[in-house]
Amino acid sequence: MARYSVFSLLAQGLAGHRGWKPAWRKAAPRDRYDVVIVGGGGHGLATAYYLAKEHGVTNVAVVEKGWVGGGNVGRNTTIVRSNYMLPDNTRFYELGMKLWEGLSHDLNFNVMFSQRGVLNLAHTPSQMDAFARRGNAMRLNGVDAELLTRDQVAAMAPGLDVSPTARFPIIGGLIQRRGGTARHDAVAWGYARGADARGVDIIENCEVTGFVREGSAITGVETSRGTIRAAKVGVAVAGNSSPVLRLAGFDRLPLESHLLQAFVSEPLKPLIHTVITFGAGHLYISQSDKGGLVFGGDLDGYNSYAQRGNLPLVEDVAAEALTMFPNLGRLRLLRHWAGIMDMSMDGSPIICKGPVDGLYINSGWCYGGFKATPASGWCFAHTIAKDEPHELNAAFTLDRFQRGYAIDEKGAGPVPGHH
Repeated sequence: MARYSVFSLLAQGLAGHRGWKPAWRKAAPRDRYDVVIVGGGGHGLATAYYLAKEHGVTNVAVVEKGWVGGGNVGRNTTIVRSNYMLPDNTRFYELGMKLWEGLSHDLNFNVMFSQRGVLNLAHTPSQMDAFARRGNAMRLNGVDAELLTRDQVAAMAPGLDVSPTARFPIIGGLIQRRGGTARHDAVAWGYARGADARGVDIIENCEVTGFVREGSAITGVETSRGTIRAAKVGVAVAGNSSPVLRLAGFDRLPLESHLLQAFVSEPLKPLIHTVITFGAGHLYISQSDKGGLVFGGDLDGYNSYAQRGNLPLVEDVAAEALTMFPNLGRLRLLRHWAGIMDMSMDGSPIICKGPVDGLYINSGWCYGGFKATPASGWCFAHTIAKDEPHELNAAFTLDRFQRGYAIDEKGAGPVPGHH
């Protein structure tokens, strides 16, 4: 793999950029691998990368029914944070944050990680109390957190309506300054390039149509490009976890699939310099390097596998954005799309060995999928390579719902849509 550097960029520029090689091979499937990862999104590619880099397991195939980055990793609002309250979630996402901070250097690929901060707005004294509790919990776990007054919020976001007569007056906020955004496509491409360079086969346009069983164990996958056998099969397909695992014989999982829309406006001059979330509703907004505002809100409210949304949510998100920033009233929406969220019953992920030998499951990401990409791949790779969980994903078991060990970050109960 050619190493990207200022010198290689200069040399290619002088040569008309005709010497660049493909970032990864268009691999054809072989009959057998040590590990097959189903899903060529961020989590699947990160898992393959860390299997090769950290554990020396290079006889790995990543099979993707479409193209690399065509799923949820390319359909999100790119926010990265570790501002969780429960210890299991806090420690896990903080590992992710630390990996994010060195990811471009590690991959030799610019993932455009921008630590511009994530600011949660508070509109009532009780919200400020809740933020103080969350911030204290974060700091006890070594995560940065800072409470802001209304004046500090106003200085950070000049376009924000902080007037006392606002419909939802802002009285302060909680900020994690190490949080921010990354370029979603670059994350997928960087992990794909890094995994390929270490011998991993990335097989696109290869849909899994079934699983190979020998006795009670999973020993491979049936695909649209033939049978591929493997000692271990990891499934990391986000919102498609239920239909894919149904092929393995698991009809009932503690998951629901919901649509989550995201939006991009036409570009404008710099206005929002951090990520801001609206505390009186559900809206998160930031500004991309190209100038467009990137924002999203609630789930669409019904189960679906379509990658599109509905108009009521568009109106709801637009109304909340205008409540925060009245000066956006004449801004035009450039495009929107939807990702398929695999919502778990407690809002926390599942990373574990499956109920049968040879099967490993990575799912239940709710709103946390993109930000978790490095930590998810790191822990899933450890679980597959060692046949036991990493200490940071030991609590994220599939059977915790049966055992009564829910990790309910929001205290919303067993209602996936509320998480």
